[in-house]
Amino acid sequence: MSFTTLTLEKREGVGIITLDRPEVLNALNFDMGRDLAKAVASIRDDDEVRAIILTGKGRAFCSGGDIKGMLARLSKGATGRREHLKTVYRWLIELINLEKPVIAAINGYAFGAGLSLAMTADILIASESAEFALSFLKLGLTPDFAGAYLFPRAIGLNRAKLFTLTADTFNAQQALEFGLLSQVVPADSLSETAWKVAQRLAQGPTRAIGMTKLMLNKSLDLTLLDFLEVEASYHALSGGTEDFDEGVRAFIEKRRPEFKGR
Repeated sequence: MSFTTLTLEKREGVGIITLDRPEVLNALNFDMGRDLAKAVASIRDDDEVRAIILTGKGRAFCSGGDIKGMLARLSKGATGRREHLKTVYRWLIELINLEKPVIAAINGYAFGAGLSLAMTADILIASESAEFALSFLKLGLTPDFAGAYLFPRAIGLNRAKLFTLTADTFNAQQALEFGLLSQVVPADSLSETAWKVAQRLAQGPTRAIGMTKLMLNKSLDLTLLDFLEVEASYHALSGGTEDFDEGVRAFIEKRRPEFKGR
């Protein structure tokens, strides 16, 4: 499978998606959206890939939407812009609901749609030099890529309103304090740190990890009674996996389990 705006590497159970338009700070354009859709589908359907790292090449994770591409979409009118986003939403929803853990290794700027893209991940690890902004209103534009949905869930509604309505930039340490990030590390340690987390998850009971991820995602939007129905279903399903059988046997035999993701 070939890509023009990113690379996809698969090794040792981990899929690594690297946005690869460093000359424009990995700005999102139509081609990158198409490539991301292909990469997500490839990972979704590959049982050998059990965890994912999403990162960027160069000085940015993703600087947001490509301005030239935005100008082209403006000429299509409201209907054209709406249809374009509906195309994006198909792979974005797949990425958010992917039943495999996703780690964002944020190596630099994550602005606008780039921040939204980072927030689709389950674990966000950033370089000390990373910077963040939900910067749409600087262009007189409302957020896309589910930014206004994901941001308040990550950092709380009041703080999300402040940084969305002002479009102000905040740094990695602030993002950690806000609860957006799981970890901040020196730039030269970012790849190694993300790799270790991804490998640990890839060696785990990844079917149960995927179900647990979906449970956590649903927990913010369901009543307790509705959530307990979801919990009972996933608990029953995970109890029928080979990994559960291996986990129980390993516990009884006092050894480390060898999960297969089945």
